[in-house]
Amino acid sequence: MNTLINVARYHLVDRLQYLVLPVGVTLFAFSVNLVIFSVIPEKPEQNYSGGLLTLFVFMLVCGALSMTKSLPFGLTLGVSRRSYYLGTVLLVAGLSAVYAAGIAVFQAIEDATGGWGLGLNYFRVPWVLDGPWYLTLLTAFVLLTLMFLYGMWYGLIYRRASVLGVVLFAAAQVLVLVGAVLVLSWTDSWSKLGTFFGTLTVGGLTGVLALLVCVAGAGGFATIRRVTV
Repeated sequence: MNTLINVARYHLVDRLQYLVLPVGVTLFAFSVNLVIFSVIPEKPEQNYSGGLLTLFVFMLVCGALSMTKSLPFGLTLGVSRRSYYLGTVLLVAGLSAVYAAGIAVFQAIEDATGGWGLGLNYFRVPWVLDGPWYLTLLTAFVLLTLMFLYGMWYGLIYRRASVLGVVLFAAAQVLVLVGAVLVLSWTDSWSKLGTFFGTLTVGGLTGVLALLVCVAGAGGFATIRRVTV
């Protein structure tokens, strides 16, 4: 366990990447939204800005950089690939917990102030992060973790097979999606899929995202065992 904690601390040497930029850019985007909504004469009924997406994008980028930029030196310190990977997962669990708690707190403030006095819903995402605080906390944690692990997997593919590997990896995922679309069309199952998503609760969505976290985590772990640095 000490080794895993040391790996997490190794990553946090770069506080700019993992703490300053994600929080700073998210708050900057929030400030921009406040300014825009304060000058709009007629505001729409559903004031969801979507600016919170910046935090999730940063988690994806941080995940990729944790493997492309930090992995080579980390392994020269005598850390095994397994320990490096699990230590990084420990890091993402901590970061996701902190950021998810921040989202829940800012949501509460947003509700208490009537959308910052402007009717702005910045820290709410329709259907996904739009429930009670505890569900927001759980869903945000799972989604942030998924984005980081997915970025890690891409970073490992890049370390293993460079740009060509990344392109092929992305192409393979597109082919899977195309195959799923064809199967749904051939079996005339679009209505069933629509019913499934129409009846899916936020808790159910969180469960689906948790399964994807397991897939991304397992895929990354299998890939790092074959990475050369």
